[in-house]
Amino acid sequence: MLVYQDLLSGDELLSDSFPYREIENGMLWEVDGKWVVQGAVDVDIGANPSAEGGEDEGVDDQAVKVVDIVDTFRLQEQPPFDKKQFLTQIKKFIKNLSEKLDDEQKEKFRKNIEGATKFLLSKIKDLQFFVGESMHDDGCLVFAYYKDGSADPTFLYFALALKEVKC
Repeated sequence: MLVYQDLLSGDELLSDSFPYREIENGMLWEVDGKWVVQGAVDVDIGANPSAEGGEDEGVDDQAVKVVDIVDTFRLQEQPPFDKKQFLTQIKKFIKNLSEKLDDEQKEKFRKNIEGATKFLLSKIKDLQFFVGESMHDDGCLVFAYYKDGSADPTFLYFALALKEVKC
């Protein structure tokens, strides 16, 4: 299994259990999330309590709907950014990430980050913002939005900000 860690904070943000598609010249990974129900599990053991004189008490668990990626990687939602706040955060992110990249990656990043930033800015009002479990101030942002009226969110990751780790 492969886990993808944030180069800046070390937080686990994704794994190969969630297939991705490269967009914006490979700058962003697009990953489909899904709403799932956690909690209340209905276990059918084949017995019929009413026929055996017992009562069917049911289970009193609280079922909770969560997004699989958010839950699995314990992503922490952040308040929304306006364009000015977003650009301030992206400039800081670009500076911090550039220091961690090798020369070839830096060149690719420098050439393509503007297109990826414009893509994200075009969706700024629809984006949810997440950071890793540690909530590190300088960590990589993960973005989510609902694509074309979908009931499930689509997540966006900066590809060069992820380090592949074999588990």
